[in-house]
Amino acid sequence: DLEKEQLKTLKKVVKRFENGLPLKDLAQVIEILNLCAEKMNEQEAFTEPLCELIKLCGLPFQKKKLSDEVSYSMAVSKSIAQLGYLMRVPSSQVRIQICKCVVSFYNTELPRKLLPGYQPTSANYKIQMAELGGLAETLILSLALVENQLTEKLWVLKALQHLSSSGVNCRLMMKAQAASRLCLYLNGVDPSGQLVFRSSEILWNLLENTSKEEVVNQLSSLECVHALKEVFVDLLMHGFRHYDRQLRNDLLVIATLLAENPAAPMIESGFAKLLIVLATFTEVKIPNPLVKDLKLTYSYEDFELKKLLFNVIGVLSKDPCALSLFLFVLTLQLLSENNVMPALLYYVKPNQKPGFHDWSAAQYEELQLHAIAILASVAPLLVDKYLSCQANTLLLVFLEWCIGQDPFFGHGNSFHGTGGRGNKLAQMRYSLRVLRSVVSLYDDAVNLNLCDQGAINQLLDVLKYAAHKSKEKEDAVLLEIQADILFLLSALCENDLHRKELFSYEGVDILIPFIQMDPKKLYSGLGHNCLLFSALDCLWSCVIGCYVAEDYFLEKQGIFLLLDLLALKQKNLCNIILGILVEFCDNPKTTSHISTWRGEKDQTAANLLIQLWRQEELELGVKRDRYGRIVDMKRPIAGSFQKQQEVIPMPANCPSFAIMEISENVRAKLYSLLCKLGFENLPGLSAKDFVTLAIIRRYIDFKVGEVWHELCAELKEEFRPVASDEEALKVISEISEDTGRMIAALQTEVLESQHHQEIQEEEKTYTKIQATHKQREMVHKSWENFLTRTSNYEALKKAKRLQEKSIEASRSKLKTQNGAVHSTDIKGLGTTV
Repeated sequence: DLEKEQLKTLKKVVKRFENGLPLKDLAQVIEILNLCAEKMNEQEAFTEPLCELIKLCGLPFQKKKLSDEVSYSMAVSKSIAQLGYLMRVPSSQVRIQICKCVVSFYNTELPRKLLPGYQPTSANYKIQMAELGGLAETLILSLALVENQLTEKLWVLKALQHLSSSGVNCRLMMKAQAASRLCLYLNGVDPSGQLVFRSSEILWNLLENTSKEEVVNQLSSLECVHALKEVFVDLLMHGFRHYDRQLRNDLLVIATLLAENPAAPMIESGFAKLLIVLATFTEVKIPNPLVKDLKLTYSYEDFELKKLLFNVIGVLSKDPCALSLFLFVLTLQLLSENNVMPALLYYVKPNQKPGFHDWSAAQYEELQLHAIAILASVAPLLVDKYLSCQANTLLLVFLEWCIGQDPFFGHGNSFHGTGGRGNKLAQMRYSLRVLRSVVSLYDDAVNLNLCDQGAINQLLDVLKYAAHKSKEKEDAVLLEIQADILFLLSALCENDLHRKELFSYEGVDILIPFIQMDPKKLYSGLGHNCLLFSALDCLWSCVIGCYVAEDYFLEKQGIFLLLDLLALKQKNLCNIILGILVEFCDNPKTTSHISTWRGEKDQTAANLLIQLWRQEELELGVKRDRYGRIVDMKRPIAGSFQKQQEVIPMPANCPSFAIMEISENVRAKLYSLLCKLGFENLPGLSAKDFVTLAIIRRYIDFKVGEVWHELCAELKEEFRPVASDEEALKVISEISEDTGRMIAALQTEVLESQHHQEIQEEEKTYTKIQATHKQREMVHKSWENFLTRTSNYEALKKAKRLQEKSIEASRSKLKTQNGAVHSTDIKGLGTTV
């Protein structure tokens, strides 16, 4: 009778709250739910009322005041969490009803009727409370309870699918190892296919809303990879619907993410081999039972599958350093045995018109570009296979087609097709990337094979074609193509005189415009900076060391162009340009070109080099006084950072900081250049320049002094030298200091001489000014006398008498025999003289 009364009361409660539970009564209703769940162990009659009460929790909660949502938030979140705990009840009906209740949280429909004086809570209130109560984590853990009940499992997955749309819920699910739990259920028996669909959907939400690395780590067990493999193969072989193919591709993307993780057992499980075989079986016939009866259609889903499979090969061939030696060897073996190289090279050929049952032209182009891009990753790993397949020949023929005149218009639709619409630039770009990847290995066999086929002349033709196109319209793709070709030429010609001679005339003509590049373009962001560096590297590798090429470069006024670039004083350019100039100075004709150069305001090369030295010392923090003289006599050229270094005893084969510092700045190169030019009779230098030049001239002496300073400090750190050695070390140190003092004295003498010269120049100037003033006074006095004579007749007569007396005094006293006498007066003159 008591149980009947309880059941009757429960029905009344359900009837009372049929339009929704008030927030203030929710905690009591949840207590009733828990009591009902305990009673169910004794009486099954409580199952239906329990389900009805759970159903009420799915309706929108009702509030009396606006503040109720905040006031009751803790109680509501705990109540919703209790719903998850009720999954322990061993009743299929109850568990399904709990899942339906959770799904209803995402139903935004308002109730038809409300309790008097109440209004529904906001649409997202329940979802927020579910996040606060940790419901998602509880449901993940409850999957273990419904492992063998398909219907219940699908309902739990449906609820989790809704909950996983939130980042907070996804993080809670990951705490309960959601990714690995879900993956293990993928290959369960399910005729409807919902199990795979819902599980993969939740996995995708986890990847999007939480840490991708954490999800991948959870999926990286051997059991999970096996489960993923089995489901993928099943969908591949038996899936025929559009939906099946989409789901298959989604799982392949997850598998690709796993392949990126070196810890995932993709090779051990056989999944990697399977994917490689599927990627290549249409291009290369492979005797594998799995692909014997497999045929890909030309549908969009199968097109996406093909691209994803290519991508897997790219992932497996990248970053070999992250793999252990054993896994790396296995990966190479897989790629080699399954004919990946021939399969990818299948696409290195001119585009053909598609047939009726074939990929469309745009699809084929996308696959072609993708395959060639993957080839750039695979080729360096399989060099022997690369050579045996005559890949160099195929790529050079393909490049010849790229610059040919036959009509072809690229679609440029894909990521790899960027910049390739209406041309063949995308094909050219990725073909050059492949060549770059293998040439950068500096493998003699590869490079010799290329050069024997005339690669240098062909690359110069392609470079001319790209440079011509770039004049019409510059873009990042064309600049990258030119930079890659310049790198290829640098790598091929370096240390080989014959190849440099092949490059010489035509190559120099192509290089000159790159070095003449407008400096403003270096900041365009398109890649001009990279192109200029590639051109300078090509100059260093392909011209220097070959006198024919060097002389032709000098004829083209190349040294002047390099000095123009150096005059920009860009830190990133100075180092490489100075290195090139130092190397060029081995050619005796170079120094005259450097000496002849004049920059802005008639600046000389010597002045430019000295300015760069001062700029470098300023950045290094070398101490100088305001006139540029030496301040620290013991370490005259040491920078602030160098002085801060503590003395650390080093082995004899390890360079000390003083030696390492030489390669970290450009002072050694500046010193070398000025040594080539000579330190005497350098034009265009000021007194300040001569002060700096005195330091540069003794750079080696100062550097030797620094090394001895370090040596002394290291010896005293570990040993106590004997008296004779200590005396010798003291003498050496004093010699270094004396050199510093001598240079400081010389600098002072230069400055005093300049000061004395300035004073002399000043005195000369003042003397000239005085003479000018005196002349002006005489002119002024002469004018005043003239005015006096014209305005005063007595003064005029006096001036006349003085003039006659002066004339008379100037005459010779001896009388001329029979000579004519001329009068000094001019008859009829009426003007003042």
